[in-house]
Amino acid sequence: MSASPTSESSLKPTTQYVLAVDLGTSGCKCAIVSLHGEVVAWHFCPVETQFIGHNGAEQRPDDWWNAFITSARYVVDTAKQIGLQISAVCASTQGEGTVAVDESGQFLHPAILWLDMRGAELIQKRAGSGYVRFAGYNLRSLARWIRLTGGAPALSGKDPAAHMIWIQQELPDVYRQTHKFLNVLDYLNFRLTGRMVATGDSILTSWVTDNRNPTRIQYDEKLIRILGIDADKLPEIVHSTDVIGTLDESVASEIGLAAETPVVAGSIDTSAAAVGSGAVEDGHVHLYVGTSSWLGVHLPNKRTSLTSQIASVPCALPDRYLAIALQSAAGANLSFLRDQIILNQDPLLQQEEQPDVYQLLDETAARVPAGARGILYTPWLFGERTPVDDPDIRASLLNVSMQHNREDIIRAILEGVALNTRWMFESMQKFLGARSTEEITIVGGGGVSDVWCQIFADVLNVRIRQIQSSLQANVLGSAFIAGVGIGAIQFNDVPERCHTRHVYKPNVEHRAIYDRSYESFRDAYRRLAPFYRQLNHRRNTGRVHT
Repeated sequence: MSASPTSESSLKPTTQYVLAVDLGTSGCKCAIVSLHGEVVAWHFCPVETQFIGHNGAEQRPDDWWNAFITSARYVVDTAKQIGLQISAVCASTQGEGTVAVDESGQFLHPAILWLDMRGAELIQKRAGSGYVRFAGYNLRSLARWIRLTGGAPALSGKDPAAHMIWIQQELPDVYRQTHKFLNVLDYLNFRLTGRMVATGDSILTSWVTDNRNPTRIQYDEKLIRILGIDADKLPEIVHSTDVIGTLDESVASEIGLAAETPVVAGSIDTSAAAVGSGAVEDGHVHLYVGTSSWLGVHLPNKRTSLTSQIASVPCALPDRYLAIALQSAAGANLSFLRDQIILNQDPLLQQEEQPDVYQLLDETAARVPAGARGILYTPWLFGERTPVDDPDIRASLLNVSMQHNREDIIRAILEGVALNTRWMFESMQKFLGARSTEEITIVGGGGVSDVWCQIFADVLNVRIRQIQSSLQANVLGSAFIAGVGIGAIQFNDVPERCHTRHVYKPNVEHRAIYDRSYESFRDAYRRLAPFYRQLNHRRNTGRVHT
């Protein structure tokens, strides 16, 4: 999938351009982005996810790399055709993935993704070891995690802390050969430069760093001992804006760039999207809607709320923190609908030219009134993270009757994601305290949909600001991070370079409808959580959880 290049006449000859990379769960997108916020060209290559058993999710790092090479070569060729010079390379990637590599950098096992929960029981035992416990954690360990890192390992097993323990316990030969554990960003940067490093945000969810000074993130020996991983298997920590080297000669030759092109460390997708949305000022909220989704806001101080599962943590801005509320599955609900329900074994698959299914879904949902004629959808395809950390809950279509049709179901899925976002938003508002949120900037693939943007405005009862390059927010963020890294711009230049396409205002006629839907949505969780806990525990172990 590719985008047509920006017309040559609109490009500024004095502008610097960046090869920006966005390696997400669905695949790798590369783009040529100007430091004025223009996406000149982009290209996307999909990457397949392997789901293993009930709780495993992996991808092959070679698939990442092949997708990167294909996409990068395409956009670099485009840039050459219109006479542009590339000043830097910078990447954003999916977070909370784990790649075990040997001394040569060869991966020893497929990458374990942020969706993977196979280490849940192991991290629960390690985090809860001791006599005095709180919410499943050893109280002393939890206090140290919160004080130093701002958070704690997810007991669902969905982060590198659990991944590393799982490899240590279940794959001891792999653990023994492991030279470094790298997050997805770290691995990509190694392939680009030959250097194994982590950024403050990529190392965060290993839960072994002291984050009290955002300008000096460092490892904490006691946290490493609590986790039980060998310290020498963790990479050096750098800032997101650091130039970590120049392109490896063979890589430069393969994609058509100069070997002296600097590579800036970059960030994970949450940090990049926050920058690419333009919401870099304190208190400005953005909503990213991709495979997963999150609400994010930059803050000057490190804070943690145990009740709302929200913390402000290290990010791409060197003197700031980013508070994040994360939803496990957002756009994934639409891709599931498209791939597993609509197109699965459908004659449409046999056509050379497939329709734009997402556009069709938008048009279909627009024909259905607010409230989806009473259908309620819970979007928990793979458990949930915020405001509840619950690996057992699952997606449900509720209140479906003979009077409903496919159009109602499609609308209900869009609304279900928005209702879950409202649940996160309420927690975020409590976390922010006196700060009032009247407008949210939306980015990611979901931000392209006019129908979904209006649903979010109605459900959240705030203005939704849609930027012109919503789909490219991560590559915009990477480009701006690179620009800061090479000294071409500053972060306070960013807001004026993220241009508004449209602002969606809440429809007051829909407020009462969505208030009732939201009340039912929260009630659905309370009633269904015990059922799913019982059902999925039986499925995993063959016995009923008591």
